[in-house]
This record gives sequence, structure tokens and C-alpha cells, in this order.
Amino acid sequence: MAPPIPKVLMVAEKPSIALSIASVLSRAQMFTRRGSTEVHEFDGKFLGSPAYFKVTSVIGHVFSVDFPAKYQDWTATDPLDLFQAQVIKNESNPKAHICRHLSQEARGCRYLVLWLDCDREGENICFEVIQCTGFKTNDTYRARFSSVTEKDVVKALDNLVRPNKDEAMAVDARQEIDLKVGVAFTRFQTSYFQGKYGNLDSRVISYGPCQTPTLGFCVQRYLQINTFKPEKFWSLHPYIIQNGYEIQLEWHRGRLFDINVAMMFQKLVSEDGLLEVTEISEKQETKSRPVGLNTVNLLKVASSALGFGPQMAMQLAERLYTQGFISYPRTESTAYPPSFDFRGVLSAQTNNPTWGNYVHGLLTTGYQKPRQGTDAGDHPPITPMRSAAEDMLGNDAWKLYQYICQHFIGTVSPDCKYIRKKVEFSIGGESFHCTGQHVVTKGFTSIMPWLALNDKNIPSFVKGQKIEVSKLELYEGSTSAPDYLTESELISLMEKNGIGTDASIPVHINNICERNYVQVQAGRKLVPTPLGITLVRGYQTIDPDLCLPDIRSFIEQQITLIAKGQVDHRHVVQHVIQQFTQKFSYFVKKIEDMDALFEAQFSTLTDSGRILSKCGKCLRYMKYISSQPPRLYCGTCEEVYYLPQKGNIKLYKELSCPLDNFELLICSMPGPDGKSFPLCPYCYSNPPFEGIEALINTAKTGSAGKIGKGSGMPCSLCPHPSCPNSLVSQGVCACPECSGTLVLDPISAPRWKLCCNMCNCLVFLAQGAHRISTTKERCGECDSSIIEVDFNKKTTPLEDGATLHRGCILCDELLHSLVEMKHGRSFKHMSSRGRGRGARKGGRGRGRGGGKIMDPKMSFRDF
Repeated sequence: MAPPIPKVLMVAEKPSIALSIASVLSRAQMFTRRGSTEVHEFDGKFLGSPAYFKVTSVIGHVFSVDFPAKYQDWTATDPLDLFQAQVIKNESNPKAHICRHLSQEARGCRYLVLWLDCDREGENICFEVIQCTGFKTNDTYRARFSSVTEKDVVKALDNLVRPNKDEAMAVDARQEIDLKVGVAFTRFQTSYFQGKYGNLDSRVISYGPCQTPTLGFCVQRYLQINTFKPEKFWSLHPYIIQNGYEIQLEWHRGRLFDINVAMMFQKLVSEDGLLEVTEISEKQETKSRPVGLNTVNLLKVASSALGFGPQMAMQLAERLYTQGFISYPRTESTAYPPSFDFRGVLSAQTNNPTWGNYVHGLLTTGYQKPRQGTDAGDHPPITPMRSAAEDMLGNDAWKLYQYICQHFIGTVSPDCKYIRKKVEFSIGGESFHCTGQHVVTKGFTSIMPWLALNDKNIPSFVKGQKIEVSKLELYEGSTSAPDYLTESELISLMEKNGIGTDASIPVHINNICERNYVQVQAGRKLVPTPLGITLVRGYQTIDPDLCLPDIRSFIEQQITLIAKGQVDHRHVVQHVIQQFTQKFSYFVKKIEDMDALFEAQFSTLTDSGRILSKCGKCLRYMKYISSQPPRLYCGTCEEVYYLPQKGNIKLYKELSCPLDNFELLICSMPGPDGKSFPLCPYCYSNPPFEGIEALINTAKTGSAGKIGKGSGMPCSLCPHPSCPNSLVSQGVCACPECSGTLVLDPISAPRWKLCCNMCNCLVFLAQGAHRISTTKERCGECDSSIIEVDFNKKTTPLEDGATLHRGCILCDELLHSLVEMKHGRSFKHMSSRGRGRGARKGGRGRGRGGGKIMDPKMSFRDF
């Protein structure tokens, strides 16, 4: 009996990559079924024998590092303890169930082939997949590829290797260091400063081993600008007229900073009056074609020339890669491997309407071998893999693709050659000159015209010729301050100083923008905010190492040694954490030095905000501080109460919470579909019921890397049995989208609606009604709350002009017909046995539906 055909599980990093790989290997003859991510199945050959393939994917990292639950409460955990805390790995996206999906698909499979991106992060994900699937080392293979073209995919399958554990451990080390250092400093800073100042305008005062030195570069340039003192200088410019052309000559001394000395030279030249031609030289010079394109250079060009921020540029590049238009966009190499198929890549571009003719000419006359770049041992430079047009990609992606194509074609084009002519003059013992140039061969500048040289013609001169000075100018100027750092300049500084990697540089720049530490202004210039400046100046006062690149550069070097298998990752982590533990302890002791800078720049909580509502403890008015993070401050009790991060906050009818006597607020989200909900400031910041945090969806303090302030318990989650604003009183029925409850929006008139207290599902009710309210009655069929609707007299759907109607929105035929879903699935409407009778205003008519609700999600969920 023949042995069964082995099954091979293949896992890619994204669903689109999995689809491309499966399409190539199956020749588009595959069966696709749904799962957490799609699974493509087909027959083929593996290691020379028949096999059955299953190709699926993850969606990035399967796991992320975090602290155990006991360290999640900011108020109960000393940040210093985090340095020695154990770290755990949780599913990055629990709702996607990727781990379960991989485990299920691995059942019955003989081999595992990993098609993750070929960088350290991809290697780390390889071992996450191995952990989920349980495959043994001998049955696990790694495919290494730089694009998803047919040629590269087939070549990768024919040259499988083993996953690299050292590179994976390097990522683990970096993740643990960044988590512990970043969270410890961030929690301490945020708690200390947000408890004292009201106009910081940042939800979290974060620190990061890469993020903060990145900010340091921007602030250092700002300080250079602010402390700059302009200095006057003078320069001599004689003018001559030759063959009808007026020419300004350049002084060999450039400029002088002493007016008296400059005037002395002016007098010498003026008294002489005649220039003598002392030297004429002509030399052919070369402007070299570019080396291969790596990630850092792509990001710099995208920012300076295309107007894309690094984050957006990488998103566009990754999309082009997953669609098969370019090779892998994360690479440090600028050198092509000896076996690279330049002719094949060029041939793919011959039909392009923009540069096809130029490429055809290169293939006909012979293309050049690219200049010798740097081989970092990762991927070839970023290269176009197939031709595309603008309508295929969209405007932004096309601009990036166009540059990548032109850069690649430029690397195999001839150099630009030009003749440079220089004429030197002498007068009064001083030397001057003029230069001209003539382009002989445009070379690569034909395809990269923004780098082209322009001809500059100068008249003919004869050595020894004497020419009269037509005009002599003593130019006065002033030195100018440097400009703010551009994104492109910042990327160069980060690369030079070893801050981040080609993959993480965009993330660090994006972080300092999102934290409101810098703002991107015209020309992609990065201007530090008062908060960013004060933070860096504070670090410089206490411990400059915290914002200098030296430590991070050292860490990156150690991580590289881990990736090469030269050091143990535990030793590196232990050493770095020990260093930062000492620095953190010193930082805490000296925090008052930084606080003095904050005090000079920002307003205290007492001086911030506007009076809004009464405190339930002292019955004095509290101030509402609207800048991030939004909060209330009681000056008498010296307490801070955090509010939702988004939405407009107002006093709610001067009602009070029955639990703590704090006045209620109403939070209204913007837009016609925005929901509103009441909340008690004290309950929101300090949920009073045991176990409520599980219902809030995220714990009060959030995950280790996120501040939880602004994520609390509104009235729509409160299980108080008698409060008229609680979930028990205002909840109507279960949300059809999630495990939440649809709650009546109390201020949505006349566009009455129910809002889910857990997701963005909305249900619009009878529009234009005078009043809609919940009752204490329950539907006998589905257990939902009965609502009472007071219709408008002019638009009432009830018979005889009646306006008052009671019923269940699921079972009552009239009310159900008036329901409109927004941001959610439709309710399952079952036929009802009867129709609710209307009653005149003041009457007690009610409607009851007789149909049985079959969907269990329709029943009301008791708390």
C-alpha cells in the first residue's frame, strides 16, 4: 500500500503574500477557503516528491511582549519594579485567533515552510508560528525571497534553509529592553507631570530608548537656532564685460569678517583697475550614477522630494511589494549580488509608456554595471519587479513606484560627463576666478532629470589678456541660522548614529509627532513643541545620556552581535537593564530639576481649565481641563478625575450620581452619527463594582504600553439597579455586532438612537418623535426592554392620530419597521402575530409582537 501523500503547511506574513505564493506554486489552480486568514490548497511537489499544500498567513506578529496582570495597575506598581519584572507574550490580536488558526491548520501536516519577511522581525515571527503549530526543527523550513515574482518564489522553494534562532532572539532582546525602559520612564513621567500641570496637551509623557534621542536631534537644532547670533561678513565681487557678457568674478578668499581688512583689499583692487588672465584650464569631470536604493535613502527622497512622511512612504512601499510591483522594501544594502538579473528586470519595463523607449535603448546599446555599493547581507536594493501605470496604483503609490523605477534604471545607465572650464585672474595681488561647464553625456540624468547639470557658458579668454574692471562691489551679508531639521535630515542623523533600523525609523519619527513633541510644518520641517523642548532640556539637566544617541547605538550593536550568535541575549538584556535601572533611580531623585523647567513653561492644574461641575466629596466646583488628556481637577481635594479622550464634555442636567454625589456629565461624540453617554467623573476614574473592568473591555490602566486614563466606566456600563441613567435602566437589547448592549442615547432627539456601549453600532429609532424612553417592563418573547414612544402629532403612524405607543423594537411590527441600522448588521426581523394598538396621548396602549426571536444575540444580557 502506497504511503499517504504528505501535507505541507506554508505560512506567509500577510494574506496578500500568501495568495501570491499560492497562485505561483499552484499555477492559479487552487481551492481557497475562509479561516482567520484565507487558506489556499493545491497539489504539487515538495523536496522532489508529491505533496498537498496548504498556504495561509499571519497578520504580522502573532505575539507581543507585555507585563503580567499584577503590573498593569499604574497606581499599585512602583515603576522601578518593572525593570526586574517578568515579561510574558500575549496574542497581538486576540480577536483574530491566529494562534488557534495555525494550530488547527497544522493538524495532519508533515512539514512547515515559513514564508515570513526576510529580516529579523520576520525571523522572530517564524518562531512564533513554530510555537503555535508545534512542529519539530527537522520538519521546519525557511524560504528566503526578496519579491513575490514567479522566479523568486520558485527559487526560494528550491533553496529552503532552516530558520535563524539567533536573529529571532535579537528581536526578543530589543522588545524586552524597550518595554521595560519605555514603560518605567513613561509611567513615572506621566503620573508626575499630569498630576501637576494642565496644559501639557499630550495624553502620555512617553520615553523611549529610540524615540527620545530622535526628539533630541530636533531639539538640539532648535536650540542652535535660538542661540544663534548673526555675524556680518564682506566679500569682493569685481565685474568685467567680455564679448558683450557681464561676468561676476569670485574671490579666492570667499568672505571676510573684518570690514577694515575688506576695505583695504577693495582699495588695492580699485587702484589697480586691470585684471590679468593668469590661468585657463579645461577638465572632463564625471557625475557618478547612483548606487542601489536602500530603505533609508528611499525614505529621505520620499520626504524631501515627494512630500510623504516616512510612515506613509513605508506603507506605500509595502503595498507595492505585496502587489508584486517592487522587491522587498526593507533593506540596508546598496550593492546588487553578482547573480542579479539586470536584463530581466529592465526587459519588464520596455513597454512602460513613460520610460520604455529609454530602457529599450539601454538594452540595445548595453547597460552599465551598477557602482559598488554596500552589501549588508540582507536583501538586494529596492527594485521594480514588473511594469505598472498610474491608473493601476493610484497617485501616491505611483509617485513612489515611479521614483523606484527611475532610480533603478539610473543605476545601470552611463555616468553623466561634462567639461569644466575655469579661468583665473589676478589684480592688485588678489586672485579671482569664473567657471563654466558643458555637458558632454547626459547619462543617467536623462532618466533622473532632477539631478541634471545645466550648461553654463563663459566667453573665450587668452592667457595674459588684460581686462578692465567695469564695476567693483563690496558685498555685505550676514551669517544665517540653520533651519529646522527636515525629516530627510533627521533620517540621516538617525542612520549615522545607529538610532533604529530601516524598519523602525519611520515608527520613531511618527511617535514624536503623535506625542505632540514635534510638529511637521511646510517643507516637512520638524519643529519641536514646548513640551518636546522642555523634556529634552530636562533630560540634559539630569542625565544627558537619556536623550543622546550613544546608549542606543551601543544597544543596537549588542543586538547585532546577538543576531550573529556571538553573545547570549540574556547577558545583553541583563546588562542594559542594570544600566537603565541605575539611571532611572537617579532620574527619580532629580526629577525636581526637570519640574522646575515644566513649572516655568506650563500652567499648574489650579490655574488651568474652566469651572464645570461639583465635586461629590467637598461639594465645591471642579475645573474642566480640555487639553490632552481631558480631566477634571478639584482644587479643594487636590484630586484629578480623567474623562474620555474624545468628545465634547458638558454638565448633564445637574443630575448627581446616587453612589458618590458627583454631578453627572454628558460626553457627545462629533458628527451626525456620534453617540452620547452620561458619566460620573468619580465612577469613570474609579469603577465601583467588582469585575466591571472586564466589561470595560480594557482594564482601567490599559496595557503596559498604553495609558488607561480616559478608558473607564460610563453610566452605560454601570450595573446600578435603580439609577435612572445606568445600564439596567437605559439598556434596551443586545448588540447584534458584539457582546455589548444597545443603550438609549438620552440627548439624541429628534434623531433618536440606540448606541452600543462596547462598539460603534448604532440603531436609529422613530425619527422626529417628541420623546422616547425606556420602561421597567420586559418583552415576553425576547426579554428586551419595552420602550415608550411619544410620536409627533403631524407624523404619527398610529391610527386615529394617537401618539403614545409601547413595544419591543425587535418583536413589535410597528417599531421594528421604523428601525434603521448604522455601522452594524440588520436586526433579524421575525413575523409577529399581532400589531400594537396605538393610544391617544395620555392613554396606555402598548404593542406586543408574537414572533419568536431565534437569534440568541437578540436577547437582553443581564449584567
